[in-house]
Amino acid sequence: MIRIYTAPSCASCRKVKAWLKEHDIPYVEKNIFSTILREDELRELLERSENGTDDIISKRSKIIKENKVDIEDMSTNELIHFIQKNPSILKRPIMIDERRFQVGYNAEEIRAFIPRELRKLAECQKFDNCPQFSASTLVEDYHHNKKAGCNG
Repeated sequence: MIRIYTAPSCASCRKVKAWLKEHDIPYVEKNIFSTILREDELRELLERSENGTDDIISKRSKIIKENKVDIEDMSTNELIHFIQKNPSILKRPIMIDERRFQVGYNAEEIRAFIPRELRKLAECQKFDNCPQFSASTLVEDYHHNKKAGCNG
């Protein structure tokens, strides 16, 4: 299941949610200001980030600048507790599932969150001849498997 970390005033967050709804992709939304971010969640975000804190933390945030906070000098536990107290330092939206991780809205990169079967179908529809897939069967199978709890 896709989790997205959002903020109410975030335009990119609204774009991500609209895109997921448009593609009928289920997700769980976590508002970073109204939900307590658990330690294990934040640890996972930090671990999955390719460039460490640069990917998920806004070094230009008001809290970091005004307090001259050097997050590079913090231990992982200190950083996690700092984020819990100051969730506004997180870049958003953050999208994560079992295999993928993305920060911000990027119209091309977000397509990675479309299930593989449906991506194959979309690629196939670009071409006139794609006998290995039947569009209606593939879409029906995908939604049937999701309802049945399969990871397809």
